[in-house]
Amino acid sequence: MLQFSKQLKKYRAANNLSQDDLAKKLFVSRQAISKWEQGDATPDLNNLVKLAEIFNISLDTLVLGASETKSTVDQNQYTFDPTSGLYKRRYGQMNFWDFLARFWWLIFPIGGFIMAIIETLTP
Repeated sequence: MLQFSKQLKKYRAANNLSQDDLAKKLFVSRQAISKWEQGDATPDLNNLVKLAEIFNISLDTLVLGASETKSTVDQNQYTFDPTSGLYKRRYGQMNFWDFLARFWWLIFPIGGFIMAIIETLTP
């Protein structure tokens, strides 16, 4: 976790935030920020996510020091749903398998409808 402590200090300084300012944003004590930067303690997952959002960087960059690279995921495929806090996939152009995976349950009512028609047409 030494990499994390270096990254935290680097990005906090780059964003012109004091330990106290960052602590107020995360609702933790200034001492907690100091311990994180010294490598004596580590934040929980919720605080890691909040830190990444505050610094506008990925968790990989924050925790591992990975260089910021272009994501291979097309960001236009996903939208953020603020009510659930999750990213949801946009369904634009769908192939047959995507459609089947999403709407598999339609097989039963359509199959029942076809079976009802066949029963009424056969003597």
